[in-house]
Amino acid sequence: MKTESILYALVPHDLAGHRLRITLTIANPDPEGQKLALPAWIPGSYLIRDFARQVETIDAHSGKRPIGIVKTGNHSWRCEPCQGPLVVQYVVYAWDLSVRGAHVDETHAFFNGTSVFLAVEGQEHQPCHVLLHAPAGLANWTVHTSLPEAAGHDLEAPRHGFGMYLAPDYDALIDHPVEMGTPQVVAFEACGARHEMVFTGIAPNLDLERIAEDTRRICEAQIAFFEPESRRAPFLDSGGRYVFMTMVTGDGYGGLEHRASTALMCARNDLPARGRPDAGEGYENFLGLVSHEYFHTWNVKRIKPRAFAPYDLGRENHTRLLWVFEGFTSYYDDLFLLRAGVIDEAAYLRRLAKTISMVHRGGGRLKQSVAESSFDAWTRYYKQDENSPNALVSYYTKGSLVAAGLDLAIREASANAHSLDDVMRLMWERYGRDFYRGQTGGVDETDMPGLIREATGFDATGFLSRYADGREDVPLAELLAPQGIALSWKTADGDPGLDARLRNGNGQCSIATVHEGGAAHRAGLSAGDVIVAVGGLRVQDEKSLRSLLARWQPGDSVTVHVFRRDELRRFELELSAPARTECELERKPGAPA
Repeated sequence: MKTESILYALVPHDLAGHRLRITLTIANPDPEGQKLALPAWIPGSYLIRDFARQVETIDAHSGKRPIGIVKTGNHSWRCEPCQGPLVVQYVVYAWDLSVRGAHVDETHAFFNGTSVFLAVEGQEHQPCHVLLHAPAGLANWTVHTSLPEAAGHDLEAPRHGFGMYLAPDYDALIDHPVEMGTPQVVAFEACGARHEMVFTGIAPNLDLERIAEDTRRICEAQIAFFEPESRRAPFLDSGGRYVFMTMVTGDGYGGLEHRASTALMCARNDLPARGRPDAGEGYENFLGLVSHEYFHTWNVKRIKPRAFAPYDLGRENHTRLLWVFEGFTSYYDDLFLLRAGVIDEAAYLRRLAKTISMVHRGGGRLKQSVAESSFDAWTRYYKQDENSPNALVSYYTKGSLVAAGLDLAIREASANAHSLDDVMRLMWERYGRDFYRGQTGGVDETDMPGLIREATGFDATGFLSRYADGREDVPLAELLAPQGIALSWKTADGDPGLDARLRNGNGQCSIATVHEGGAAHRAGLSAGDVIVAVGGLRVQDEKSLRSLLARWQPGDSVTVHVFRRDELRRFELELSAPARTECELERKPGAPA
């Protein structure tokens, strides 16, 4: 069947109503009836999200003749047969302020292609033209995306302008999110590649120059890590630039990787202001997020599990290897802050200790392995509830500790001649470098032990069996010692506790999670209980509760009154001794750095 490029025209047509209008033109539709579909999920976020639920209206015509279109599934439609061209017009509601979906108001428009671009079944490998229109009356808006401009087209978009863009196929089309509006922008070059940083939202006196310089150092370190000889960024073949798109809010945090860009959210106070040299730990967290998503340019967007090569966007794609793709990335994100020189060793050890503490506070690590957590991401990790800390382990955080332990074990076994770096470079050479040039393979579920042995000579079979496929804690104290790092544990404070995670809100203190086997669990308290009094004294918030508990000793029995739903209940609780849950890492005196 003869085919031509697919054309999408998109306009934010109702800013107050948060709507995008898309017109899809198919030059040569399937004569038996064209099938259309919207992805059910977005790569990098492993949950069925049903983006199609936000399609408010959809209709079709060919010439002047209306064409019937019917829903055939949760995410799919079928048009009645026609000779073409077939034009499909639809409206998408866009009010998801996250990195995963689409969000439109009078200040900006942001969207991922998975939320707005219908796939034309049977023509997914055809080039896709995208004509972006400015909203009516807003001529000052600009466009920021890694999607290439349609060079040579009559309507070719100017840099940062509205007009025609071009993706080589549907897979690429949905992997270049778009930000429109009037953001703060700064650009820099890293290893000869253009990078742009785009900040949407109110961020007064933002120190763009400092952010750009710190990010440049991170990017150059990562490019040189994977390509020590050529120092060539991989996205130069798929758009020619990299774009960091950051939505600034009061308390946001998160990111989602793409092949030549990333969508980020961060808290306003985590970003540095001009004239304020001490940006604090929040800025480290932001740079860690930047480093994490940029590392995904290699590890996930190009080096993939075989289960993701290619993605099936209509259903869950299960793999037991997310601890490699997210966990290894979580290990390297902070490590590259150190290697790039944007934090010192003391700050790095503090951040690593924080991760160790976080993992060890969760009892779920003893019930679920990171391999199991990876496979269950779709139904458990992305659907967490009040009991999740007792039942689940994060393939991000514990996966990063598996990576750290593996790196240390390789270094010890090889007298520092080899490391996890060698494994990452082998994976890049074998699975990643040529991925978008026709290579479709990925890392098989059983490949990691062989890859590690080939790259380093280290037999990791037993290590992975115990700490990745098994549920044992990675013995980091033993592994860090030969590198001159001492690991110890301390209590967060000296006061007795409830062994529960608390939440403040609406002038009250409630229980978010009851830790299994702890004081609250033994007494019968439950998640959702609102603590109103301890020992006959009113509790207003978590601070007042801790002040009250400090008046008792571990082992004392106290009366706790709570509201469970609208019922007042009384419990007798024996206070726990403060647990040694805070990890500390320090370089041993005299140990070489």
